Amino acid sequence: MNKSQIREFFIRLKDKNPEPKSELEWTNSYTLLIAVVLSAQSTDVGVNKATKSLFKIIKTPQDVLNLGLEGIKEYIKTIGLYNTKAKNIIAAADMLVNDFNGKVPCTREELIKLPGVGRKSANVILNIVFEQPTIAVDTHIFRVSNRTGLAQGKTPEKVEEMLLKVIPDEFILHAHHWLVLHGRYICKARKPNCQECLVNDLCEFKEKTI
Repeated sequence: MNKSQIREFFIRLKDKNPEPKSELEWTNSYTLLIAVVLSAQSTDVGVNKATKSLFKIIKTPQDVLNLGLEGIKEYIKTIGLYNTKAKNIIAAADMLVNDFNGKVPCTREELIKLPGVGRKSANVILNIVFEQPTIAVDTHIFRVSNRTGLAQGKTPEKVEEMLLKVIPDEFILHAHHWLVLHGRYICKARKPNCQECLVNDLCEFKEKTI
């Protein structure tokens, strides 16, 4: 896509959904961090079911430490890899209490020090909580970016780099959510729903289902 096409791409997504939100449910920056850690290789729907009760009693890292490892496991045992994720949540809570005064840090460098938090997860937190212009390239964004010709790359990091270069500044804050939602509901992996796609005339995908 050229610059004018990319601009039109995001104008249409914005017109349909001016204020896109994450489908993960959270109550503060710390519960979002937990939800993001749990969402790795899991669906937002599954995470929300598990955290609905958990977040009624968890507000801070100290709450997690008070609940303990086995207590956390009881709430998240329906989620894939829950044993590892529970250990990461406890370890991250301990680090937040001891190294960050119980607060979720606002830089990528600090966030990725936390167990269970990689670059993608850090970018989600920075974007949603701290309103930083980051792009967390998950499987949906990676697919949409490459398939449409918006930003092509062989790795998530390369796609992230390209997206940050080509997306106009006025759209960058919400671009992450627009692309995730587009990939989740329209530009699906196995069979994209091109007939309902707002940007199918801009898309460079050669195997459109129209």
